[in-house]
Amino acid sequence: MWLKSFVVASLLQLSLVGAAHAAGPFGTVNVGNWIGGAFSNDETGAFSHCAATAPYANGVILVVAQNAAGSWLLSFASPSYRFNKGENAAIDVIFDGQEQARLFATANQSNMLTSVMPANVVRTFQKASLMVATAGRTVLNFDLTSTGPVIAALANCVTKVKADGLSKAGDFTKGAAKPAATADKQGTPPATKPVRAKSGTGFVVSANGHVVTNNHVIDGCSDLKGNLTGEAAMVLRVVSSDANNDLALLQAPSTATFREFARIRDRSIRSGDSVVAIGFPYHGMLTSDFTVTTGIVSSLSGMRNDSRFLQISAPVQPGNSGGPLFDTTGQIVGVVTGKLDGLRIAAATGNIPENINFAIKTGALRDFLDNSVVPYQTTEPKSELKTTDIAGNARAYTMLISCNGTEQADAKK
Repeated sequence: MWLKSFVVASLLQLSLVGAAHAAGPFGTVNVGNWIGGAFSNDETGAFSHCAATAPYANGVILVVAQNAAGSWLLSFASPSYRFNKGENAAIDVIFDGQEQARLFATANQSNMLTSVMPANVVRTFQKASLMVATAGRTVLNFDLTSTGPVIAALANCVTKVKADGLSKAGDFTKGAAKPAATADKQGTPPATKPVRAKSGTGFVVSANGHVVTNNHVIDGCSDLKGNLTGEAAMVLRVVSSDANNDLALLQAPSTATFREFARIRDRSIRSGDSVVAIGFPYHGMLTSDFTVTTGIVSSLSGMRNDSRFLQISAPVQPGNSGGPLFDTTGQIVGVVTGKLDGLRIAAATGNIPENINFAIKTGALRDFLDNSVVPYQTTEPKSELKTTDIAGNARAYTMLISCNGTEQADAKK
């Protein structure tokens, strides 16, 4: 019973137009696990917003709303929250492990954070099946199975109440537009170029905040950001890039400080040597932390004997690109760049290859950094470390790289 009461309170407390109080619900929105309706400003009696809530096993209640002005909002509520009124928070959301956005939320109530959802985020929200929300060190998963019809019902609610008034409020799920038709009613025209969130991995190579990644990770990017695990994202700028060797150099803000940075091995690695790959594959779908895989150097050349690359058996996936490849002493021996196209090889040979992945050698990396005048450091291999220690050290300088990229640019990958 307390949960039902809190759900109703969340609907009533949602301050969408600066009102201190709300009354309702008028009519009903009842879709899957979502319940709600229309609400008025309790002081003026005027229509305020339409909203619906859904409780989750993680203890958080999602509140989705559209106000009388047509703006969409998303709130995260919980009886365990203790925010100061007016407190702000950045919430990173990832939909189905692909589309990514950053929402800026405000605590209008002590137990609820509310953020405005841009039109493109609303479109993604109503089509997605899974949302992963990250705020600081907190990571929460939300099943979005019924969000398509609930968005349509809320849009229908606002349209009908504005036309007919609260006194004629009824079942707003009846006669609601199909989810696809609702998406473009936000007052914002569709983007002229399709964009999608993309992500990869990078690592810091100097005390000045220089970050190495793959060129294909940042190609066609806007709003380029990077963050260490559990820390806030920072805006990165591109210093230089080399499409031929698939390398890019980024610069962190001057205000950013790094406790440590990667050192490059000053001795050639050999076939059969053990290696450790660290990166952020399928970020948000699998985990918000980086993953660690191990293997060996299978060959000292890549496809068609390309001597710029190492072939490695350490498993890598999309999102590992640009990440560090370590030897067993924790020194950089390469930059992970990709994996063999298994489907293409299978079509040509009838066999599916396993664990054939590639990394750019440190020779190409050092030439690139020298040309970019980066004060990186090299070191001789030291005593061997446990994989857990290598991963622990890497946490201080291995970054998730994320941005919005055009679909045309992504097609080049």
